[in-house]
Amino acid sequence: MLALAPDAASAKAAAGVARPAKWSGTGADGEAVWGECQGSGRSTYRACVDVTEPAFRCTCPSRKFPCKHGLALLLLWSDGTVGGGERPQWAAEWIEGRRARAEKARERRAAAAPKAASRTRDPKTAERRRRRVEEGLAELDRWLCDQVAQGLAQAEHAPYRVWDDVARRLVDAQAGALAGQVKALAGLPRRPEWPDRLLEEYALLRLLVRAYRRGEELPEGLRETVRARVGFTLSQDEVAERGERVRDRWCVTGAHDSEQDRLTTRRVWLRGRRTGRPALVLSFAAPGRPLDTSLAVGTEFDGELVFYPGAQPLRALVGERHGPAEPAVPGGTTVQGFLDEHAAALARDPWLDRWPVTLAAVRPARSADGALHVIDEAGDALALRPTDPWRLLAVSGGRPVVFSGEWTPRGLRPLAAWHEDEGMVVL
Repeated sequence: MLALAPDAASAKAAAGVARPAKWSGTGADGEAVWGECQGSGRSTYRACVDVTEPAFRCTCPSRKFPCKHGLALLLLWSDGTVGGGERPQWAAEWIEGRRARAEKARERRAAAAPKAASRTRDPKTAERRRRRVEEGLAELDRWLCDQVAQGLAQAEHAPYRVWDDVARRLVDAQAGALAGQVKALAGLPRRPEWPDRLLEEYALLRLLVRAYRRGEELPEGLRETVRARVGFTLSQDEVAERGERVRDRWCVTGAHDSEQDRLTTRRVWLRGRRTGRPALVLSFAAPGRPLDTSLAVGTEFDGELVFYPGAQPLRALVGERHGPAEPAVPGGTTVQGFLDEHAAALARDPWLDRWPVTLAAVRPARSADGALHVIDEAGDALALRPTDPWRLLAVSGGRPVVFSGEWTPRGLRPLAAWHEDEGMVVL
């Protein structure tokens, strides 16, 4: 439940409010939990949680979402201190209003689907963009060749604007995704292996340029991947129409928030219980706006995901759900099993920069140089990115745990761990 908290302060505050003496009129049924909490002074706040999403409503003035009262109500419910009952009118009106709005939204999407399918993009607009992208990629190709010809010694001390200027020209050429990849090069850490990493990134960029030029010769899935990496996006309606639909019990294994250009991105990783298939669900929020909290780490739901087309379909939209989310421990693999899976994914999409990791029965360990790793029963290990190790060390206590993370070229970022006694802990 605490994984739903927007920050550590909210989680701490919720734990302080999760006391039965502070609440009255609590109750729960198969879809909702509700109650009234005594606030400071004479204030009484009404809180209700739609557990099928989850979604929250509270009459308190807090700008955080969910607030401490909604989280505290869930904590009480999970502890078994909230009994059943009939919804009060204020809670019933909110839940029924949500259901009505969701039904109207489904009707609007169904009515708009034939119109969306019949719409075609203006050929002249598409042709203009194609020419601009080709010109932008030709300029990038020349720049990459110049960088390699000049050597990387000067690049190590170059200011950020060297890459920012190239990225801005790619934005002007309407190749936004490619611009983001170029801009990120300025942030590569200046470590001893930095020249190798930079050259590797340059090579991948040139491979993408050449693949785009040969797009008509590529298999359909790889062509879709190349276009997406350059910056050609698909609307959700197009994904719903063309994407592969997979129903499974999807376990939410981890989430990570990042901020760039004043836009917060939440990456949520899932894995199918039956198919073993990984999936990535993205959500975005402008400053001051809440991120999607419907996928809570450590839960599992029966539902359908719709995958974006590509050579290695990974990003997905959440389609229809067939029941509420429930707490669950994901199934894990060995280090060697993960490496085999990742190698197969890279063979299909060489530009993959992140891949989900779920390992069974691993424990933290330090190498001879002091670097922190996770090691499995076979003795195989993966290096962790430089991060605060204490939560992982504390929850494991040197004993095996189920571990989830996000694999990147810079190492493994810890996301969550499941201990047989402590349960799930967000790292």
